[in-house]
Amino acid sequence: MSDLYIKATAAASFICDQTPLRPETAIICGTGLANLVDSLNPGAIRLQYHEIPHFKLPTVQGHAGEIIIGTIGPEQTPVICVNGRLHTYEGHDIKDTVFSVRVFALMGVRNLIVTNASGYLNPKFETGDLMIISDHLNLPGLGGLHPLKGPNEDGFGVRFPPMGDAYSHELRHKLWQVSREISLQRKLREGVYVYVSGPSFETPAECRMLRAMGGDAVGMSTVPEVVTAVHSGMQVLGVSVLTNIASTVPPAPMEHVHSSQLDFHGHEDVLEEGRRASEDLELLITNLVPHI
Repeated sequence: MSDLYIKATAAASFICDQTPLRPETAIICGTGLANLVDSLNPGAIRLQYHEIPHFKLPTVQGHAGEIIIGTIGPEQTPVICVNGRLHTYEGHDIKDTVFSVRVFALMGVRNLIVTNASGYLNPKFETGDLMIISDHLNLPGLGGLHPLKGPNEDGFGVRFPPMGDAYSHELRHKLWQVSREISLQRKLREGVYVYVSGPSFETPAECRMLRAMGGDAVGMSTVPEVVTAVHSGMQVLGVSVLTNIASTVPPAPMEHVHSSQLDFHGHEDVLEEGRRASEDLELLITNLVPHI
């Protein structure tokens, strides 16, 4: 039995000891999307990362560092939520960034819903749209920064997990159905998410490259969790809140541009747009979870 399996078992046992609920669905809340946990029914239990064995602490604004276990919707469907994911750009080992997913697998979670705030590359998309992730480009993974690197964790999955349906076709179809049933007003898109390591935002040249490679949106999270969940036998649904355009326009020569014309998006912009879109995302997820 590996050291990772032993640590994940200890964390899973600790969480299970705090509640009689045994959720089959987990939700990871992305940057600025912490309000998703407000959609849980009263009586939810909050566990801080520092209370749970072997959990590391996040350092990014908008990521609190807690696990919330409760129920959602009138059906009182049990769920477990992550409010505060870890990123490799904080200095964390990539295996630590996906530790919660390993823990959830040992708790019996079958479905993982991952959310994030991302910049959009597709010129047909608009700020504030929601994008269902249909596939991804794992650029750090292709370069060797991969959550499954090293000896295989046989207690969780196979050495070479297939990724052809990493983002469950069934769950994506159900989310589209829910959007129609609730007459969602916000635009719902579907596309390819590009994972980059960060923490610097992308240059226009990098954005043009990512768009040419088939990317529709770009961000600094999510994919390691998805790969780990698939390795652990879970179904995955991913949704991005498109908080800003990832500019593909080359910068003009500075002698022709006044500083007041420059419009660069930073972390605060991402947080604010995430807050505005999170209500519609809450509505979607609240109506989806009881049916998966």
